[in-house]
Amino acid sequence: MPTLSMTAFKGAVAKGPLAPVYVFHGADDHLKDLWVRRVIEAATDAGTRDFNLEVLRGGECDAGRLAGALDALPMLAERRVVVLRDPGALKKAVQPRLLTYLTQPAAETVLLLVLPAGDAPAAPWTAAANVVEFRALEGEDLVKWIVHQTTTVCGGTILPEAATLLAAYGGSDLSLLDGELRKLVAYTAGAPIDTAAVEAVTGVRPGHTVGDFLDAVARRDTATALTLVEDALAQPKSSGVTLVMALATQTLAIGWGLAARARGLPAQRLESEFFAFLKGSGGAYTGQSWGDAVKCWARHLSRWSAADIDRGLEQLRQADRAMKDTKVSSEAQLLRSLVLGLAAVPKAARPARGAA
Repeated sequence: MPTLSMTAFKGAVAKGPLAPVYVFHGADDHLKDLWVRRVIEAATDAGTRDFNLEVLRGGECDAGRLAGALDALPMLAERRVVVLRDPGALKKAVQPRLLTYLTQPAAETVLLLVLPAGDAPAAPWTAAANVVEFRALEGEDLVKWIVHQTTTVCGGTILPEAATLLAAYGGSDLSLLDGELRKLVAYTAGAPIDTAAVEAVTGVRPGHTVGDFLDAVARRDTATALTLVEDALAQPKSSGVTLVMALATQTLAIGWGLAARARGLPAQRLESEFFAFLKGSGGAYTGQSWGDAVKCWARHLSRWSAADIDRGLEQLRQADRAMKDTKVSSEAQLLRSLVLGLAAVPKAARPARGAA
């Protein structure tokens, strides 16, 4: 079956009817868990839920337990829900039992096959189920989620500029953002959350995010990039290794863009080309939302040459190796050296002394 739109899926959860089988996949595990809970709430009554809900894990599930869960009838209710997490981890001997069920699923059971981020759904599952993709939120969608979460879940309000700053701080990690929003609502005690509150609670400041650091490197503003190293390292889930990974993705992407322009790709199609690069990379780490990364790369492409890319990739290889060597300098020192290395211009490319 084709992928179900989020609008159609949300409508089925809110008003029905629910399909007998859903496959949840995509990059955002937080949203998957949220909608698993909502499907359970929509499909079962609170009073009988304990009798009509079964949660299984693929790697721990044998054929007997899977068959028992799929064949059971609802108790004192119209429907039951079976959640099978990580179905790709089912042992080979167990997989045929699931495939047999999918050919004729029970009308009184809602089966949710929940894949971890990075796993693609198997063709037999997608052929027999309603497929729902939970993409990582970014850009305006992420800011809208922050505003909605603040007002409807956390019981507060947040100013647009504060929501944008918080999005730059937490990226698409909705679990992290949810926790920070709860802190912010408590911190502001009923007052609207502004950028000062976000800075006080998270430590992030406008112009000092990982995205700002990456943008400074991309535009070859070495002085600014050097001042942002410590700020970038202080961000949640950020480290020397992850920043090197993000810089490697950025450098490869810019190289990809240069090659595309050399083939005659029009400038207006450059962002689409970068999105194609990301999709083909299997989920390369960008350190910021795909939308922000793509805009950054397209904006600063003309500042780079093929020789810069070749030299930069060698600098990145050395930095990656150094990050994994516990005997070397601190992460901040290594990142500063890397930034300087990426900014270096070979002697042959420098203007002659006295040249205009």
